[in-house]
Amino acid sequence: MAEIVPDVGFLKNGKLKTALLQHKALSKSGLSERLFGLMFSGLVYPQIWEDPDVDMAGMELREGHSIVTIGSGGCNMLAYLSCQPASIDVVDLNPHHIALNRLKLAAFSALPNHSDVVRLLASENTRTNTKAYDNFIAPKLDAATRAYWDKRTLSGRRRISVFDRNIYRTGLLGRFIAAGHLLARLHGVDLTEMANARSLREQRQFFESHIAPLFDKPLIRWLTSRKSSLFGLGIPPQQYDELASLAAEGSIAPVLRQRLEKLACHFPLRDNYFAWQAFVRRYARPHEGQLPTYLKPEHYRQIRNNVSRVKVHHATFTELLSEKAAGTVDRYVLLDAQDWMNDRQLNDLWAEITRTAAPGARVIFRTAAEKSIIEDRLSPAIRGQWTYLAGRSQELNLQDRSAIYGGFHIYTRTA
Repeated sequence: MAEIVPDVGFLKNGKLKTALLQHKALSKSGLSERLFGLMFSGLVYPQIWEDPDVDMAGMELREGHSIVTIGSGGCNMLAYLSCQPASIDVVDLNPHHIALNRLKLAAFSALPNHSDVVRLLASENTRTNTKAYDNFIAPKLDAATRAYWDKRTLSGRRRISVFDRNIYRTGLLGRFIAAGHLLARLHGVDLTEMANARSLREQRQFFESHIAPLFDKPLIRWLTSRKSSLFGLGIPPQQYDELASLAAEGSIAPVLRQRLEKLACHFPLRDNYFAWQAFVRRYARPHEGQLPTYLKPEHYRQIRNNVSRVKVHHATFTELLSEKAAGTVDRYVLLDAQDWMNDRQLNDLWAEITRTAAPGARVIFRTAAEKSIIEDRLSPAIRGQWTYLAGRSQELNLQDRSAIYGGFHIYTRTA
C-alpha cells in the first residue's frame, strides 16, 4: 500500500469519495454526502467507539489468528494484541486515523514504561508529553507520520502538542461531545455531574431526572430531525437513515435517548470508560474507574512485545483483501462500515471476505439499526457460505458498553 500523505482532504481523497458518494452532487442526498465527507476529512475519532472486550469475545480471538480490521482511533487493534494474534492488518480511509494508529503503536514500542504510555494516551494537561514524543517516539515513526505530528496548526502549535492538553476533546467526535454539553447547559443541565454517581441506582436517577427530559425539548427534537446533526458522531447520511427507520416520528430523539440510557444506566460508571468520555470528557483517574482495555497494566507487556505484528494501510477493506491469498484470514472486524455501503459494495466486500477466509473464520460488525445489514442484500452464493450466530450476537450486544449501536453481529464460515 502507498504511504500516507498527511493532510489530504476530502476533495483529494479518492478512496473516501468512492466509499461515500452515491448520489449526484446537486441532489439533496448528494449535497448531504459531500458535507459529511468534508467534515470526515479531518480527525474524527481520537478514541474508537466499539467495545474491544465484546469484539474479542465475539471473535473468540486466540493466539496465532490473522486479523483484518478497520483502524478508527486505534484502541481496539491494540487491545487485540493482548491475545497475541499472528498478524493484524489495519485499514482506514482517513489519513488522520492512519497517523494516530501509527503514533499509538510507536508509543508502546518506544516509550520506556507503561506509565509513560498512560501519561501520553490517557492523561490530560500533561505538559511533558511533547518532550516524550520528541525524545522517544518521533525517531521511530515513518517520515510521513512524523511530518503529520510535527506540522503546525493555525494556532502555531505542533499537532503533537494536543497530547499536552487532552486529545479526546479534539477531532470531530470531541467537538460533537462538547456541543452536546453546551446544549445541555443551555437547558440547565451539567452533564459532568454524572461523575458524582456512586451506584447504578444513582446513575439512573441522574439520567431520568436530568438527561432524559432533554430529548423532549423542541430545540433538540428539531436538531435531531436533521441528518447533519449527527455528522459529528461520524454518522453518514446512509447511517442516519438506518437510525430513522427505528423512529416512529420525524425526529430520532427517542432512539438517541434509548442509546444514551444504555450508556448511562446499564453499566457501573467505574467500569465504563465510554461513559467517562461522554459525560466528563476525559478518562477516569485511578481512584475513579478503569482505563480502556489496551491501557490496563496487565496487557502492557504483551501489547508492547507484539507491536511489530501490526501493519497500517491507507486502503479500503476490499482493496486490502484483494491482495491476500485465499484462505489466509481468520478474523474480520468491519466496525459499522457496511452501513455506508450500497449492494454492489457489500457484495464486492463479502466476495473477498469469502475468498480469503480460513476454515472457521469469523466476521464481526455493528449496525446503527438492530437488524444485520447484510441479510437480503448478499447474493445467495455468498450468503450461503456463512452462518449467523444470532443468539451470541444478541447476548454480546447487551454487553457493549459503548451503547451507541443497535446491533452487534457475528458470522462464521460454514464448514
